[in-house]
Amino acid sequence: MSAIIEIMRKRLTALAPEHLDIEDDSASHAGHAGAKSGGHYNVLIVSACFSGKSRIERQRMVYDALGDLMQQGIHALALKTLTPDDL
Repeated sequence: MSAIIEIMRKRLTALAPEHLDIEDDSASHAGHAGAKSGGHYNVLIVSACFSGKSRIERQRMVYDALGDLMQQGIHALALKTLTPDDL
């Protein structure tokens, strides 16, 4: 597991995920102009913290938890944010 993914996992524990899946999709974007500034990741996170929140509010919660990784380390982030009831 890459160091960035480990850091992402640690930071996302703040959202008390019941399920967390992080996929590094950087290899698919090799040569892309922004690929040098950080990786491309797909995240599936299931948390009761998202209950009653809009999709945008949920994504902001993830961005806040990841903090400075959004400026360095992560170039692109595809998010799927669900509550346990969404499953």
